[in-house]
Amino acid sequence: MPTKPTLDDLRRQIDTIDAEIHTLLMRRAQVVEEVAKVKPPGRPHIRPGREAEIVRNLVGRHSGAFPVEAVVRMWREMIAALTRIQGPLAVAVVCANEAQSPLWDNARDHFGSTTPTFAVNTPMAALRAVSEGTATLAVVPWPEEDDNDPWWRFILSPDPKTPRIIARLPFLRVEGQSVGREGGDALVLAAVPMEATGDDRALLAVEVTQDVSRGRLKDVLEGAGFATLQLRTHHLPGGGGAVHLVEVEGFVPLDDPRLSAVIQRLGDSASSVLPIGAYATPVMLARG
Repeated sequence: MPTKPTLDDLRRQIDTIDAEIHTLLMRRAQVVEEVAKVKPPGRPHIRPGREAEIVRNLVGRHSGAFPVEAVVRMWREMIAALTRIQGPLAVAVVCANEAQSPLWDNARDHFGSTTPTFAVNTPMAALRAVSEGTATLAVVPWPEEDDNDPWWRFILSPDPKTPRIIARLPFLRVEGQSVGREGGDALVLAAVPMEATGDDRALLAVEVTQDVSRGRLKDVLEGAGFATLQLRTHHLPGGGGAVHLVEVEGFVPLDDPRLSAVIQRLGDSASSVLPIGAYATPVMLARG
């Protein structure tokens, strides 16, 4: 009859497992160093789509008593640290007080406790930091309906160097709970290409030269094949039209034929329709 392991036996097993985990982490870092060497020049080292797929796979295969939230937090730390092996990584977060900022907390949770992170007072300052190269990523608040000077109107350019929305925080959520830490719902922007993951949402900026009701705009978008989720409107000064921020289901590339269909359906009212970003749909955990 097998003998029951002693406490010392179990502790030795734990020490062996810890050593194996550490060895694998070092091997993982060595592979990333090789990736950095063979990757063609100019290829981005920040891959928001791939990161989302990694986390989804972890959540899908996880079982046992160890909390999946802790697993994801550990992997986010690892992903951030390994990303810095391939290239620079710094985060500008919109917050007035780091000690009392849900956006700051969610940014640190997602991008790691060792990633250089600094606070700025406004979304424009965060976007400027990305454009000037002092930050790689900007974390800004989710757009509000009553914002008279929305930050997103400053990224309405097809220039590939313009920061684009690439992620939404927090990525891991719990059903029935407030979004992340209260007030911490955020978008991440960077000057890197958008990536599709198969379960995404996109944000379109629809600029019109005349007054177009939200109802008509929604009908036009849905007639062109988009499934609209949310809509925000910024009226241009002097009665010169408006810019609508529209969240739609699915990934929308810059050459999506539905974009020209929207222009055609709006007719003389249309000025431009531009995807300004996309994000992988956050993972929702069941309560309990």
